[in-house]
Amino acid sequence: MRPESRPPVRLYGFPHAGATSLVYRGWQPLGEPHLLVRGVDAPGRGTRRQERKAVGFRALVRCMAEQVVADLLTERERVPGLRWATFGHSFGSTTSLAVAAEVTRQVGLAPERAVLSGAVAPGLQRPGPLLDSVSDEELLARTAADGGTPSVVLADPTMSRMLLRMLREDDAIRAEFAEQACGLRVDFPLTLIAARQDVHAPPEKVWPWAAHSTAPAHRVEIDGGHFAAVQRPKDTLATIVDDIDTGKR
Repeated sequence: MRPESRPPVRLYGFPHAGATSLVYRGWQPLGEPHLLVRGVDAPGRGTRRQERKAVGFRALVRCMAEQVVADLLTERERVPGLRWATFGHSFGSTTSLAVAAEVTRQVGLAPERAVLSGAVAPGLQRPGPLLDSVSDEELLARTAADGGTPSVVLADPTMSRMLLRMLREDDAIRAEFAEQACGLRVDFPLTLIAARQDVHAPPEKVWPWAAHSTAPAHRVEIDGGHFAAVQRPKDTLATIVDDIDTGKR
C-alpha cells in the first residue's frame, strides 16, 4: 500500500453514535502492515467500560485525547517515526477532529490527515437534543433503517436497551458540539467523505468541514447511504492511504 521505507501510520478510528471501537476490529488486518488501525472508545464503553463516563463534550474530548496520546507515545517508542491520522464516521467525525486538535496540542505532532465521513458540518447542525421526543420504538426503527447496526443487536432486548442508552447519550454530546465546535480550526489536511444517497449527511452538508482547517481538504464522493464508508472498509482505507501518501487536495 505504501513504499516500505516510509514509517507506518497509526489510524485512530472514532465510532459513530451508539457504537464502540468494536466497529473497527475488522479493519485492522485490512490496513496492516502500513496502516495500523486502532479504535478509540469513550470512557464507560467498550474497552473502557469499567471507567466512569465523561459528562459533556469537553470532558469526552479530553478523555479520548488522553487515550490517543498514551497509545501514540508508546507506539512511537516501539516504532520510531510512526505517524498518525484519524478517521471518524458521523458522530465519530465530530469528536475525532476535536480530539486530533487536542492531541496535536499535547504532543506537538500533527496528524498526517483527519478523515471525516458522513458528518454534517458544525455550522449546519441543529443545536439542542434531537431525540428527546423520539420514542424507543421509533428510534430503533430509524436505526434499523439506516443499516449500520447488526440485526442481532436490534433484536436482543438487553443489547437494544444498551444501544438506545448510548444513542441518547451521544445525542446530548452532539447537541453541545453543534455550538462549541463552530470555532474549531486545525492546521492539518482533511479528507471529507460523503455518500450521494446519505439522507442524514449529503455531500453539500459535509463539504463545509473544509472551513475548519487552514490546510487543504480533499472531497471524496461515493455511492451509498449513511454507512457506505464504514461498510466498505477496504475502499475507505485505500482512499486514506492514497490521500496520506500523495497529499491529495
